[in-house]
Amino acid sequence: MSLKLINIGFGNVVSANRIISIVSPESAPVKRIITVARDNNKLIDATYGRRTRAVIVADSDHVILSAVQPETVGQRVISNDDMSDEG
Repeated sequence: MSLKLINIGFGNVVSANRIISIVSPESAPVKRIITVARDNNKLIDATYGRRTRAVIVADSDHVILSAVQPETVGQRVISNDDMSDEG
């Protein structure tokens, strides 16, 4: 298994193998997940002060906030998988 890194904006990368979900931050349950992660010191804010557009949940219970759209991050994961299949 190789290390696959996904750009989540502003030069920040996340291991694609550790991502469980990529969701929009608009719903109340997702906002609650963010609050719980903040309280448990498991929140990583990679927005650089910009508006949060994607919430990435990792298998380590870390929650990562990104200023990139969830669809964009998802496409980067998919295109990264396609590139690794070729090589």
